[in-house]
Amino acid sequence: MDLNGKTILITGGASGIGLEAARQFLAIGAKVIITGRNQNKLDAAKQSVPSLIAIRSDVDNQDDATALFNEVNELGGIDILYHNAGVGTPGLNLGTANVQILENAIYETNVNYFGVLRLNNLFLNMLKSKAESAIIITTSLLSLVPGIEEPTYSASKVALGFYTKLLRKDLEILDSTVKVFELLPPLVATDMTAKRNDKKISAQELVKALVSGIKKNQFIIRVGDAKLIYLINRFFPKLAFNLVNPKKIYNSLR
Repeated sequence: MDLNGKTILITGGASGIGLEAARQFLAIGAKVIITGRNQNKLDAAKQSVPSLIAIRSDVDNQDDATALFNEVNELGGIDILYHNAGVGTPGLNLGTANVQILENAIYETNVNYFGVLRLNNLFLNMLKSKAESAIIITTSLLSLVPGIEEPTYSASKVALGFYTKLLRKDLEILDSTVKVFELLPPLVATDMTAKRNDKKISAQELVKALVSGIKKNQFIIRVGDAKLIYLINRFFPKLAFNLVNPKKIYNSLR
């Protein structure tokens, strides 16, 4: 897929992976619109990359999503919708009775899963009208093997992974030209993972792999340890689980 000349909307684009993706897409000739719920971060992103178009919007809110669609439509529409927005909450032991477990699950699922469906329902017809268009959805290594410290995050990404596969197949059945890419990152060095001491890759490395995969029409893009865990999990699922969840982390859940 040729990214040059495409207009790309990136959710969660004001920092981290989203902002790095915006930089790399701009560098290869795309027009980029970023959105996020934090106006200060959007202002800072716009200041550092003046060619960006920044629109405040929360994927968790239907009114925000509708307003975002209307504003994007007035700007001429998009060719690519990149679902990058995602949230994670502190890990809790599911074996304990804790109201926070339910609250975390609702919050993470609303953003990580329903936020994707909410925007797709609005933008899908626009994307179908384009000669070449795409939807990019970020799932996770944890959609392959769950993380014991991120139970609700893992569950939301599993749901999103199945949705992504079925969306791609349904669009094929409809003879649609909309391409659906799934990005499966390992742990990435961002603000959300700043307190983690595990092995991480940079946002630059992740986005470079994403861009390469899109150009080659590689619809499932596993990066770094996500490739390794995918292979191990196919044949040795217990080993894969233990690699993702070393026993040293168990004490944090007691």
